[in-house]
Amino acid sequence: MRLHQNDSLKASRPLQRSASGGCLNLLLTPIILSLVLGIATAAQATQYTFTTIDHPDALLTFTTRVNDVGQIVGVYKGEEGKFRGLLLNGGIFSTLDFPGASQTEVHGINNAGKIVGFYFDTPSFLGVHGFLLNAERFNVIDYPSASLTQANGINNTNQIVGAYSDGGRIHGFLLDGGNFSTIDFSGAFFTFPIGINDTSKIVGFYVKEEEGEKYSGFLYDAGSFSTINFPGALGTRVHGINNHSQMVGVYSDGSTTHGFLLDKGVFSTIDFPGASRTRVFGINNLSQIVGDYVDDNGVTHGFIAEPRMPAQ
Repeated sequence: MRLHQNDSLKASRPLQRSASGGCLNLLLTPIILSLVLGIATAAQATQYTFTTIDHPDALLTFTTRVNDVGQIVGVYKGEEGKFRGLLLNGGIFSTLDFPGASQTEVHGINNAGKIVGFYFDTPSFLGVHGFLLNAERFNVIDYPSASLTQANGINNTNQIVGAYSDGGRIHGFLLDGGNFSTIDFSGAFFTFPIGINDTSKIVGFYVKEEEGEKYSGFLYDAGSFSTINFPGALGTRVHGINNHSQMVGVYSDGSTTHGFLLDKGVFSTIDFPGASRTRVFGINNLSQIVGDYVDDNGVTHGFIAEPRMPAQ
């Protein structure tokens, strides 16, 4: 493992602007720490430059997606204990709060800057609704007659994937052109789509009753499911997929959680150096990866990992 520190981003002047029906507070640039970690694959050693992302007002920061123009979305928890959405664009943070919500989480962004996520309308976390944020306007996404709805991912053709509950089971959905369709893995009581690429390949995870609490990843393509499990793992979740069909997610080895990349059938573990836990949530078409990690003090930080070719 080779470590070095990159130059940090320059602090920007704080700006303030209001969203139509919402709150976007532009804040200062984050504290940056960069590291390099080599990850072996069957073909060659791929190196990643890791950059820590911490919202300046956060106790905890989670980064969930990055688009091809470098905009990053995620979630942070402030000192007041409230979870709030975040957008990091050009080194400047925006806080994304659904109007009147007790909590807001942001989980997807496409190249046009359209953002999806979900919000809680009560402090008890019982009322959960999806949303699309487009041109600073929030639009509610609720699966018809569902008791809760989460929007998790959006592609560049504006297809949205997520999950809903009918009061018993958790089902996946695809929202395309205003029309919902249900996505259920056969025999599962819990199907949870999280990511979608521009050819409508969908990834997520499922749980079957006969497998107890074990979760397994899936790829849903052209109406067919494929199960994806990291070799030897106790559980696997697939969180993101890009247009090269590179997939990222997390797996459990029984003691902690690791991130992974699946590229052309080869799994690679992705662990932030020195972290006690790493999770990977998103990958863009430049193969940049975002996720979060837990440090020695138990604090969660976001990160972006950028691929580097090995030295010749």
